[in-house]
Amino acid sequence: MSSGLVVVTGGSGFIAKHIVLQLLDSGYSVRATVRSPARQAELRSAMRAHARDAYGVDHRLSFAQLDLDNDDGWEAALAGTNALIHTASPFPLVQPRDENDVIRPAVEGTLRALRAAKKAGVTRVVLTSSGLAVMLANKGSNAARDESDWSDVNDPRANPYAKSKTLAERAAWRYVETDAPETQLTVINPGFVIGAPLDTAFGTSLRVIQRILEAKDPMLPNFGFPVVDVRDIAAMHVAALTRPGTAGKRYLGGDEFVWFPQMAQILKGAFPERGIVTRRAPNFIIRVLALFDKEIGTIIPNLDDRIDVTADRARRELDMTFRPAADAIVSAGRYIIDNKLV
Repeated sequence: MSSGLVVVTGGSGFIAKHIVLQLLDSGYSVRATVRSPARQAELRSAMRAHARDAYGVDHRLSFAQLDLDNDDGWEAALAGTNALIHTASPFPLVQPRDENDVIRPAVEGTLRALRAAKKAGVTRVVLTSSGLAVMLANKGSNAARDESDWSDVNDPRANPYAKSKTLAERAAWRYVETDAPETQLTVINPGFVIGAPLDTAFGTSLRVIQRILEAKDPMLPNFGFPVVDVRDIAAMHVAALTRPGTAGKRYLGGDEFVWFPQMAQILKGAFPERGIVTRRAPNFIIRVLALFDKEIGTIIPNLDDRIDVTADRARRELDMTFRPAADAIVSAGRYIIDNKLV
């Protein structure tokens, strides 16, 4: 499949916008789902600014107003389409008191999208999961995780977001196995996604870059993650659509691990005029700061915890060549600075 009409849920999200752009540039038509009319205008404006065929955007980009928590409109949104890319899922910067506030819409929204696809006769589905659905597997601490691994949701390091992505992906595979065996499901498991957004209405992940550029913290925690450029994750979704052999498989996106202080050093080297803090904080200080800053509190269980993953399957089967993590970090920082967001 190299053309046709593709539904992209959560179309105004950071990753989803790049997916929509790459689909349009590849010749697809896109029906993006959003929660409000205001997000339609936002997405259309971003596509007009970046698409190769800016004039064709109005003809090949349409919208459906949907909610992860409501059945209304889902069947109509999928009617007459060729494929579904489901990206929509809550991604909070501060984890909620009740983890079900994140878990429930992620799981139920994924199943709602899959059921609507089945009713509409759409059999090709690409799901955006997360590397967090892989990384917290019960495995030796020095062993790199791959697509055969599944995170343990009872692991003390598993925050509500990690649980939501793991449980939503498991629910998707289970639904396809038991209720929709005709569905050709491919899952993309990104690392920590950064890079330049298409507009200033970006999501949670770039707040990390903003925080470093603002020198909000006097020292930085020894916390890290595999980093990947948003353009590469979008390319993985689009590539999966054209490769039937990817059905039934998961694909990790990005495997270059970066510590938080290392990220700050990369930004400091690129933007020396800014007073960027690069000092590593002792863990006990981070625990004290977490008493006053909920954003910091979310990483306490992951201090000093390096979890490597391998994205070799994506390189082999999706022909991926991942951009260096430093390039993604600097491009995100440059966008934030150039647009005076710090």
